[in-house]
Amino acid sequence: MDAGPTIARIAHLIGERGRSQILGALMGGRALTATELADAAGITRPTVSTHLGKLERARLIVAEKQGRHRYFRLAGSEVAQLLENMMGVANSIADDRQFGPRDPQLRKARVCYDHLAGTLGVLVYDGLVRRELLSVTPEGVALAENGWTLFGQLNLTADAIANPRRPLCRACIDWSERRHHLAGGLGAALLDRLFELGWASPIRDSRVVRFSSSGEKKLRELFAA
Repeated sequence: MDAGPTIARIAHLIGERGRSQILGALMGGRALTATELADAAGITRPTVSTHLGKLERARLIVAEKQGRHRYFRLAGSEVAQLLENMMGVANSIADDRQFGPRDPQLRKARVCYDHLAGTLGVLVYDGLVRRELLSVTPEGVALAENGWTLFGQLNLTADAIANPRRPLCRACIDWSERRHHLAGGLGAALLDRLFELGWASPIRDSRVVRFSSSGEKKLRELFAA
């Protein structure tokens, strides 16, 4: 089957500036209204409605109605991974020595759909690999049995995270670091737990994840040791 036309159609949809801004805003993992997305993309309400219709028909985003409002979000982690990878490729071929976002806060820690990305996200992944708690093979990545001992210190267990519809662990190429960070069910559960513990907090209307000084210290002690 010739995938060329499909690739071209999706690339065209994502490549338009307004739509790319909409998709970028949804990379934070939150569901947003059309008005919020229009403001984020710097476009008018009628224009954002047209863009949202095209993205929804292409199944890049999904909508959910609640009361008088419709909320939009990315269609899934696969779409988020595609966007993150495209950001990385776009930056690698740009005439710029600095890859990824210029904002130091975004480079340090940010949400990649539903998991931790940036310098601290890579630190977690590298620490797991270095201590052989995460096995890396051509087929993908998997948490070793003794890896649950480490995550158990955060009260994260296999039974609580298990989801047959998504992999437990997945390596996601980091946009700014050009190395991997941890995605999948475990990556999402870890980020949620960091928020619950107060080690980090999301920044409103941003993908930035802000760690407290003590929270960052604990993260480094746990994963970089």
